[in-house]
Amino acid sequence: MTSAPIQPEPRPTPPEQRSTDSAVIELLRLQDSLEIGDLATGLGVTATAVRQRLDRLMQAGIVDRITVAKPRGRPSHAYSLTAAGRRVGGDNFKDLALALWDEVRRIRDPEVRSGFIGRIGSAMAARYRDRVSGEGPGERLESIAVLFRERDVSCSVEHHSLPVLVTRSCPYPDLAEADRGICAAELLMLQELVGSPVQLADCRLDGTSACRFVAGAESSHTCTSKS
Repeated sequence: MTSAPIQPEPRPTPPEQRSTDSAVIELLRLQDSLEIGDLATGLGVTATAVRQRLDRLMQAGIVDRITVAKPRGRPSHAYSLTAAGRRVGGDNFKDLALALWDEVRRIRDPEVRSGFIGRIGSAMAARYRDRVSGEGPGERLESIAVLFRERDVSCSVEHHSLPVLVTRSCPYPDLAEADRGICAAELLMLQELVGSPVQLADCRLDGTSACRFVAGAESSHTCTSKS
């Protein structure tokens, strides 16, 4: 296969940057709205640094800006958390996910278990379907890669004779280590989002450097579940 040049992928948000953003979010939790000066004082940084953080948070849909009229002079801006911003920090369901998946593993009937995993894959796809766009498998994989990177999953799309989604980190590392059935659910999710068959050509659990999902392949390989 002849590979096309691979475009550099956006870097995940560095941990230290997420930490500073969290400080802004925490201040806004304590007040309905704050202006630049209030935030700069509360954080002990410059107004310029505050604006940079607010720009990132507004682009992520976490912070909203409103115009505040002043009796004299120019109006100013105040910042507050959006509905999504108020949910930040309260969505760590790792323990719950592991407990629920352990119940999935207890299903002994292969047909029942397979059907349940299929429904999970469809439910996962439904969460992202409205945000995936593109005319063909390659474009749709590019759109999916953007969503993955928003979740700090390191990935890119390689365009060979068939497009390949390459993920270098796992969205569900603990679940995958416990039971590769989650790989099957993710594969089914990708197939629904891409709109064509997807093959798991390589899996990191088999010792490769990345998982490779080939779109447009005629058959699908599923990781063998651990008992």
